Amino acid sequence: MSIDAISDAQLIDLVKQLPPERKRNVLLALASDAQAWRNDRLQAAEDRMRELCTRRGRNWDSLTEAEREDLVDELVHEDRACAS
Repeated sequence: MSIDAISDAQLIDLVKQLPPERKRNVLLALASDAQAWRNDRLQAAEDRMRELCTRRGRNWDSLTEAEREDLVDELVHEDRACAS
């Protein structure tokens, strides 16, 4: 049977049938994959912020946390018309 033929429910049921140590191994492997994905996404986001800062004549790495938050706020709201 191919992996694609197993439903999510069947896969979960199979994992539930494993002994505790093997369940733990599955959980650790999934957690490791999730952490790697998060790290990749974070790195991509930081790279993008560095690009945006460079275009604005700023250096992302030299900004304080407050300055970074202000910059993100500017970026989020830059396309909105000012309410007066």
